[in-house]
Amino acid sequence: MVNSRVIGSFEGKEKGTLLFVFGGMHGNEPAGYKAIDLMIKMIEVEPITNPNFIFKGKIIGLQGNLKAKRKGVRFIDEDLNRCWYKEKIEKINSISYDELGAEEQEIKEILETIHNEVREYKPENIFVLDLHTTSSKGGIFTIVPDDLDTVKKSIQLNAPVILGLLKGVKGTSTEYFSKGILGIHTTALTFESGNHNDVLSVNRAIAALTNLMTITGNFDKKHVENRHDKLLKEFSKGLPKLSQLIYKHKISATDNFKMKPGYNNFQKISKGELLAEDKNGFIFSEYDGRILMPLYQKQGEEGFFIIKEIKSFNDCCK
Repeated sequence: MVNSRVIGSFEGKEKGTLLFVFGGMHGNEPAGYKAIDLMIKMIEVEPITNPNFIFKGKIIGLQGNLKAKRKGVRFIDEDLNRCWYKEKIEKINSISYDELGAEEQEIKEILETIHNEVREYKPENIFVLDLHTTSSKGGIFTIVPDDLDTVKKSIQLNAPVILGLLKGVKGTSTEYFSKGILGIHTTALTFESGNHNDVLSVNRAIAALTNLMTITGNFDKKHVENRHDKLLKEFSKGLPKLSQLIYKHKISATDNFKMKPGYNNFQKISKGELLAEDKNGFIFSEYDGRILMPLYQKQGEEGFFIIKEIKSFNDCCK
């Protein structure tokens, strides 16, 4: 297969972590694949300007929903980042390509690419990063499985970490790959770098990816400019480092859901506050907390999330 799905790749002379990075899992989120393309180009030229730079392992950038990207929409038939669960993958593997729906075809191609790369490289460790943006404005954040080791690693990205979302939102790529589906120890997380249309979302995705590659050991932190940390820290200033999902507002295409304008990620809200409306009437918050990913686009399965701050590691991953 001639693979237009691969944005780019780079392999160091020394063995190390195999890092898969997704961009455009949703077709209307271009920042991820732009960041990956620029990042790999920077890695390629780094040894020229910095002879002491050593890259260990391999990074592979993958485009997510190519069909939706061509149309500039979130998805075609179904949300690609809600399809990654065992039963659906088994179905995809059991029938021919032509019988599959649009997003099912995407998954089949993605998995073929990943399994081919794993067989060829034979890594001891795999890391999967899924880059996203949101329709709302406001803070950046990382979504992780609720295990202490992954939480500690993700904190080092210098962006807020959200726990519980993978339990509230089923079928994400992060949840799927974190279960070790590839037969090799795999760590997976999602990074949200800002608003879809904010040009700095690309910069923040690059900064997060740069920090991540020091955590995975792909290269040494001494080769990283502190502007990456500075960018993430500035955009996360005043936001809680750790938060837990306490509510998810599920919606369907026929609900006529409309979010009240002006809400940003991490904005504080109060119990009883009017947040949105749908065909059944007004929707009020059931909790005090902070709002996350209020929906300001046509497609989506969740209208908003509510999170609360966690003060320490002892309050999570029990």
